[in-house]
Amino acid sequence: MGLITGILTLPLAPVRGTAWVIDQVLAAAEHEYYDPEPVRRQLGALERELIEGRISDEEYDRLEDELLDRLDEIEWYRQGGRAGP
Repeated sequence: MGLITGILTLPLAPVRGTAWVIDQVLAAAEHEYYDPEPVRRQLGALERELIEGRISDEEYDRLEDELLDRLDEIEWYRQGGRAGP
């Protein structure tokens, strides 16, 4: 960016700064949303609940399917996808 361009676009600096902050927040949110570890922990906790008898086999199967679908979505995203499968 040249000196003249920098001076002329100086009033837009707050907008560029705000856009940068929004991009950073979005990137952090995506990273957290597409992290497989919390889903894996939920699968482990779900299995413990089944073993301890706190949930039925049917409920376990339903919840496990939801979590496995979520892991599939995360894997799809990490392989280059950007929207729902």
